[in-house]
Amino acid sequence: MQLETLDASVRDYVNEYIEKIEVSYKQEIKELQAHHERQEHQIHKLKIDVNEYQWKYLEIKERYDLLVYKRFMRSAEQLPADENQPLLFASEEKETEAVQEAEPEEKTEVKSHQRKKPGRKPLDPSLPREEIIIDIAEEDKICVCGETLTRIGEETSEKLEIIPERIVVKKTIRPKYACRHCEGVQSEGIEKTVRIAPVEPTIIPRSIASASLLSWIFTGKFEDHLPYYRQEKQFERIGVEISRQDMCNWQQQVYGNLSPLFELLKEVVKSGPVMQMDETTVQVIREEGRDYTQKSYMWLARGGPPGKTVVWYEYHPTRAAYNAKTFLEGYRGYLQTDGYSGYDTAIEGNSEIIHVGCFAHARRKFFEASKAGKKAQSAEEGIKHIRKLYYLEDELRSKYGKKEEQEKFFTERKARAGPVLEDFKKWLMKREPEIPPSTLLGKAIEYTLRQWDKMTAYLESPYLTPDNNACENAIRPFVLGRKNWLFSQSAEGAESSCGIYTLIETAKQNGLISAHYMTVLFEKAPYAVSSEDWQKLLPWNIFTA
Repeated sequence: MQLETLDASVRDYVNEYIEKIEVSYKQEIKELQAHHERQEHQIHKLKIDVNEYQWKYLEIKERYDLLVYKRFMRSAEQLPADENQPLLFASEEKETEAVQEAEPEEKTEVKSHQRKKPGRKPLDPSLPREEIIIDIAEEDKICVCGETLTRIGEETSEKLEIIPERIVVKKTIRPKYACRHCEGVQSEGIEKTVRIAPVEPTIIPRSIASASLLSWIFTGKFEDHLPYYRQEKQFERIGVEISRQDMCNWQQQVYGNLSPLFELLKEVVKSGPVMQMDETTVQVIREEGRDYTQKSYMWLARGGPPGKTVVWYEYHPTRAAYNAKTFLEGYRGYLQTDGYSGYDTAIEGNSEIIHVGCFAHARRKFFEASKAGKKAQSAEEGIKHIRKLYYLEDELRSKYGKKEEQEKFFTERKARAGPVLEDFKKWLMKREPEIPPSTLLGKAIEYTLRQWDKMTAYLESPYLTPDNNACENAIRPFVLGRKNWLFSQSAEGAESSCGIYTLIETAKQNGLISAHYMTVLFEKAPYAVSSEDWQKLLPWNIFTA
C-alpha cells in the first residue's frame, strides 16, 4: 500500500512513527557505540594494568633472585670462563634473545710458563731456625768389620713452632744523687739539692703502656678486628690485667697527642692530583641530640702526591653533602667517587674540582642484572664492553710502567679507549628504549648513561683509573671491623678510631708494616716539637730521617 493513497492524518501518523523509530534506533546505536567504546577503554586499561603488574612482578622477582644470589652465591663479579657451556640444571626456558650484531672473536695472548712442581711450598729461609740433631748411638757408628762409619749425608725435615706471646715489664730506674758533705743545702738554705736524670717522654705520660704495647693493641682492634673485650681476655690468659676501659682511654690519649701529625696528613691528602672518596655507615651509641638507632657515617678520602698516598678517615653524624664540601675546601684536582649525588652538591659551582665517576659501579649493576634479571644475555653484553676497558687499562699499565712513560700511556689509552667507549654508548642508546627502566638491566643502563660524562673523564689524566676500587679497598678494613665491634660508644671514640685507621691504612699504602710503623711513631712522637719534627714522622720519612 502506497503512503500517497492514505489519508493525510494517517500518513502524518505513519511518518511520525517512522521518525520515532529512527530516533530510537539512532539512540540505541549511540548507546551501543558508547558502551563499546567504554568496553574498549576498559579492556585497554586492563591490558595496561596487566602489563604494569607483569613488570612489577618481574621487578620483585629480580629483587628476590638478587637477594638469594647475594646470600648464597659468590660475590665476585666474574662470568664463567666458557660462556657457551650450558649449566647442568639450567632452565629449559632459556632466553632466545640473540645479540644483534656479531662481534669479532676476542683473542688473548697466553704467555709461556713453567708448571709448578707439586708438593709443599718450602718455608721462608729468612725465618730464624733452631737445629735439632738426632744421631745414632756411638756403638752403632762401628761397622761389622770393625771400622768407624763415615758420615755421608743427612736427611732434614722442618716444622713450624709457635712461641706464645710473652709480655715483659721494663722497669726504669733513675738513681738520685746528693752531697753528703754539705747535705745539698743551697746558699739560701731553703731546700736540698738532689740530682736525678729527667724522665724520658712517652706518648702517654705516667702510664704503664709502652709504644710496643699500644701498637699491639691497636693492630689487634683496627687491623685484626679484635674488639677490646676480646683482647682483655687474651691478656688475662697470659697473666696481665688490662681492662677494656684502659685501652679505650689510651686510644683517646694517643689520638689527641698525635694531632699535629694528623693535620699534616690531612694537608698531604689534598695535595695530590687525584682524590678518591667514599663513605659507609657506623653506629654511635651515645651522641648528644641523636637517637642510638640513627645511622652515622664514616667518610674516607684517598689521595696525595705519587709515592705519598694518604688514606684519611673522618667521622660525621650524617651523610650530608656539607661534610664533603667542608673537607674539600682548598683542594684542586680530580675527585673520583661513586654515583652518590651528595658529591655533585658538594662541588657545585667549584670549577677547580673535576668530578670523575666509577665504571666498577656500573659494571656491578650489569652483573646483578646478569644474575637475577630476565635479560641476562643483554646484561652480559654490557659487561663485555666494560671488560674491554679494563683489559686495555691492564695492558697499558704493564707496558708503560715507568714514570717517564706516563705521557705515552696517557696518549695511547685515550686513542684506544675512545672507540670502545663509542661502541658501548651506541649499544646503551639502542637498548635504553627497549628495556623497562624499573628492571635491573634498565637501572644499569640508566645509571651508566646518567654517569657517562663523569665515568669517561678518567681518560683526562694518567693518574686516574676507570674505577674507585682503591678507595673502596681502603674502607674495607673498617667494614670488616664493624662486623666485630659493632658500634662506637661515643662520637669521640669514633673520631679517635678514624685517627688510628688513618695511621694503619696509610702505612700499608706506603709499603710499611703498620705495627712496626706505629711502634716507632709512638717512640719518637714525644720528642717532636716543631713542624719539621712531625714531618719526619710521616710514613715515607720515618725510616729515612
